[in-house]
Amino acid sequence: MDTIDTASLQTTWDSVQVWLATEGLAFGIKLLGALVIFVIGKWLARLISGAISRALEKAKLEPTLNRFVTKISYVLLLLIVIMASLDMLGIRTTSLVAIIGAAGLAVGLALQGSLANFAAGVMIIIFRPFKIGDFIDAGGIKGIVEEISIFTTNLRTPDNLAVIVPNAKITDGSITNFAAKDTRRIDLTFGIAYDDDISVAKKVIWEVLHADERILKDPAPIVGVMELADSSVNLIVWPWVKRTDFLTTKMDLNEKVKTAIESAGCSIPFPQRDVHLHAVGQNSA
Repeated sequence: MDTIDTASLQTTWDSVQVWLATEGLAFGIKLLGALVIFVIGKWLARLISGAISRALEKAKLEPTLNRFVTKISYVLLLLIVIMASLDMLGIRTTSLVAIIGAAGLAVGLALQGSLANFAAGVMIIIFRPFKIGDFIDAGGIKGIVEEISIFTTNLRTPDNLAVIVPNAKITDGSITNFAAKDTRRIDLTFGIAYDDDISVAKKVIWEVLHADERILKDPAPIVGVMELADSSVNLIVWPWVKRTDFLTTKMDLNEKVKTAIESAGCSIPFPQRDVHLHAVGQNSA
């Protein structure tokens, strides 16, 4: 048994010596060349991806997209380096490319929703319909933007709830950015009775508007009769204010105008309906 094992080992060692003598040197050179290609290629991949990152940063691209593009470029460059190293060793990479392509297709089909969110995230970051800190209405949710990522956007609602909205849901519909402009118009409607004097009601409304320093002179406010409704004459009040004063000014005007109209002798009617009853004679049993 020991004789057989010794003979087998000797045969194996002879085969190794023959391979080293014939092909070992060539393979060693190929292996060394592959290692050199990998090391230098990896260094170049880092250098190029760093240059891309600096260029995107100089172009003032969103940091999230900058990091993502930099990572993708580095991975693609590193993949090219690996393929070149394998080719140096004599390994055919055609089949490997086909396998990677098939795997990528399968992953893409499995992650259609995620890819849609990714594409939407890239569009949001590039076109910037809103930024962090803006109050928006998007995807059926109103809130302050706290974070914009590649796949989702984090909103904080007025009642302090954290809502994570997929980016595809945001770009599929309309986006209302309440913080995009410095000024906003307050739309108010006040109804007075048909017997009330319209000029008196308008006068007291103008007095309230002129007394409030938050209301802008340009654009000028608008006060007028908008509608002759069923139960009231509806007056519209459209003052302009700074965006930061919108909510508080609107609440104050609702209270002050109502009080001023009532103090001037005008009434604010509510919907009414007159019901007329007609007596009908009872039928005999």
